[in-house]
Amino acid sequence: MRIGVFDHLDRGAGAPEDFYEDRLRLTELYDRAGLHAYHLAEHHGTPLGMAPSPSVFLSAVAQRTTRLRFGPTVYCLPLYPPLRLIEEICMLDRMSGGRLDLGVGRGISPIEVAFFDLDPAGTPAMYREALDFVLKGLAAASAGRDFSFEGDHYRAADVPMVLSPAQQPHPPLWYGLSRPDSVAWPAAHGVNVISNQPPPLTRAIMDAYRAEWRKAGRADADLPALGISFHLVIAETEREALETARRGYRVWRDSFYMLWERAGSAPIGISFPDEFDALMETGVAIAGTPAQARAKMAALAAESGVNYLVCRMAFGDLSYNEAARTVDLLTREVLPGLEEVA
Repeated sequence: MRIGVFDHLDRGAGAPEDFYEDRLRLTELYDRAGLHAYHLAEHHGTPLGMAPSPSVFLSAVAQRTTRLRFGPTVYCLPLYPPLRLIEEICMLDRMSGGRLDLGVGRGISPIEVAFFDLDPAGTPAMYREALDFVLKGLAAASAGRDFSFEGDHYRAADVPMVLSPAQQPHPPLWYGLSRPDSVAWPAAHGVNVISNQPPPLTRAIMDAYRAEWRKAGRADADLPALGISFHLVIAETEREALETARRGYRVWRDSFYMLWERAGSAPIGISFPDEFDALMETGVAIAGTPAQARAKMAALAAESGVNYLVCRMAFGDLSYNEAARTVDLLTREVLPGLEEVA
C-alpha cells in the first residue's frame, strides 16, 4: 500500500507568496516522510487552483525535493500547444532526475475550458489527438528523431527534438477515473489511475480495471497504482482534528463550487456535501487521532479495492503547522502499522 498526496493548491490564508512557500515547505516534508508522489491539480479562473500553470510550481518542487515523485493530475491537454508541452515535460523530467509522473485529461470543467475560447463539446476530440501527439512526440524525442504529426487539430513538420525525457519513452501516465465504463483505455495501456468517488463506486471502477487487466493475460502483481483520494486531518485528539478539518473544508468547498455557483450550474460527475461530517459519511474524509486514522485508512483501502491512498492534507485555510502536524503523525504513528492493519 503506497501513500501519496493530492493538492488542488486551493487558496489559503495569507499573502500569495507566503502561501506558495508554505506549500513548497510541505513538499519537503512529503519527501522526507518517504511518501510516493505529489499530484497537483490544474484549474483556471478559480481559487480552487492557484497553480493554473502546474509546470511552474512543479519546477520548484523538483528543486526542493530529492526522492518524491510528482506531476500534474492532470495537464488539461486541450489548453496546451502540444509541442510546447512536450518540451516542458522533458525539462521537468530531466530537472528532477526522472521523477515526473504525467497525468493527462481533457479538463473536467466546461466553464474553465470556455475561458480559453474553446467549445467544451469539442475538447474530447482535441484531448485524444493531443495525447497522441504528445506520446508520439516523446517517443521521437527519446529516439533522437525529428518529429512530424498531421491531425485535425494539431500539426508538426520535421521538428528537431533536442530535448528528451529522462524516463523513456515517456514518464508514467496517470488518469482520473469516475466511472467503471472508462477503464478500457487505461487498463490496456497500464496507466495509473485515481478515483475521487466514494468507496462503493471506486470499488466498481477498480474491479472493472482489474477485469480488463486480467483479460489481457496480465498478473495482478504487475498492476499499476489504483488510487483513491480523500481529505485527511490527524491530531493528538479527535476533537482537535475535527475542528481543524471542519473549518478548512468549508473554505475548500467554497472554492470548489465558486465557478459553478456563479454560472448557476453544478459540477459534473461529483458533488461534495456542505459540511465535513457529511463528507466523512461518504467515506472519502478522515479526521481523528493516529489510531483512528490508521484503522479508517485501512478500511478505506479494503472497501474501495485500491493499492494507493492519496491524501489531501492541505486544503482550505489550514495553516502550514496544521498540515505539517498531519504529515508528522501520519509518518510516525500511522504508516508503521498500516500494512498490518490492512
